[in-house]
Amino acid sequence: MATRSFVLIETSVGRTKEVVAALKGVREVISVDAVTGPYDIIAVVEAQDLNSVGDVVTSRVHVVPGIVRTVTCLAVSLA
Repeated sequence: MATRSFVLIETSVGRTKEVVAALKGVREVISVDAVTGPYDIIAVVEAQDLNSVGDVVTSRVHVVPGIVRTVTCLAVSLA
């Protein structure tokens, strides 16, 4: 079973559409939505394990131009 995380993303002013488009090109990003509130985008990342999620976020998400800050929330199973 894959490890899923929710990445809350703040973008530079006026860069949200551009960041959404770039994130849609990342294989491990299974969904990406622009949202209202303190964050501009929420992306869902799935990878093999926690280390792989970390690698995706640091090497494929953080490098997208226009991203100012991220918060990664790991999904946990309660069942």
